[in-house]
Amino acid sequence: MKIAHRIVLLLVTMGSPALGAPLTPRELQEALGSNPQGSEAERLAERIRDSFGKESVLKGAVPKIDGLWVGWAIETPVAQGVPEVVSADGKFNLKLTRVGATNLYAAATSLADGSIMKTAYQVDGKKIGSANVEAYRPHPDSLVKPGVPRGTVKQMPAWRSQVFSGTSRDWWIYVPAQYRAEKPACVMVFQDGRSYLEFVPTVFDNLIAAGEMPVTAGIFIQPGVLAEGKPNRSFEYDTLSDQYARFLLEEMLPEAEKVVSLRHDPGSRAIAGGSSGGICAFTVAWERPKEFSKVLSWVGSFTNIASGTTLREGGHNYPALIRKTPRKSIRVFLQDGDNDLDNIHGSWPLANQEMAKALEFSG
Repeated sequence: MKIAHRIVLLLVTMGSPALGAPLTPRELQEALGSNPQGSEAERLAERIRDSFGKESVLKGAVPKIDGLWVGWAIETPVAQGVPEVVSADGKFNLKLTRVGATNLYAAATSLADGSIMKTAYQVDGKKIGSANVEAYRPHPDSLVKPGVPRGTVKQMPAWRSQVFSGTSRDWWIYVPAQYRAEKPACVMVFQDGRSYLEFVPTVFDNLIAAGEMPVTAGIFIQPGVLAEGKPNRSFEYDTLSDQYARFLLEEMLPEAEKVVSLRHDPGSRAIAGGSSGGICAFTVAWERPKEFSKVLSWVGSFTNIASGTTLREGGHNYPALIRKTPRKSIRVFLQDGDNDLDNIHGSWPLANQEMAKALEFSG
């Protein structure tokens, strides 16, 4: 199986647990099963709030997924009956457990491999917090294996950009255990980098140790935030320009090379992202194919988000551009699903199919 296919499968099956959340769905079920009371229940309630988000549980928290295990939590002082989690098709129903004398209710369960459903909390007959749930059995290469050398992840000082003036962002560097300074490493850049820190390093550890991918450093970069706290993500990711490519090539990669020596040939550089991060990854390679030649995009937003002053300047233009532009040496892996977004900006499933057909046409 080609490396891109392997990485996509591994990333999808891992889920996206929140950074620093100590309570997994399986641990949640075990903790609730002990029927804690008093101060013990209060401590568990705080762990649940920390794991799901203090503000999130007040609205009905987004489910936490870890492989086949899924956890739910909601804090509601108005419940007359026992809150439940129900699926839109009526085939799934799970009663939540009250945590001691608190107003917090939670539950966790294991689902069948490949389970897909839309769920909501039901409190006294009212549905709250609709969310999609997909549960997949973790791939063996997404789990820590005994004897496999483990790389290191270093959080770098917050970066204040010149290319995106006025922004600051968090970022991290993964260095494989096999890296040696005298031999520059390949590099893979991840947009929305924080989302991938919990699982990508383990995937890389296993694939590098097995010889299925070369020694590769990972650069995990968050979107910028302006001084007043306004997110700059959509401008950076959805805009069709060379600005983000320049940001990487002029700022981030040179700074990363102070920690790890990197190869500069395009075949040794990959870039990845999901949603707007996916179109951003493609844009970098499209603008700089002599620096980046491998793109991994899932649920990529190849739609008219950055519509500009003309209302037609967004990523929906890429299929036409690909067909009309001389062939570029870029390898692209696209993933999307039938139930992805369809809104004012466009249809994500159709946009990705248009991209795939254009790329196929252009070789």
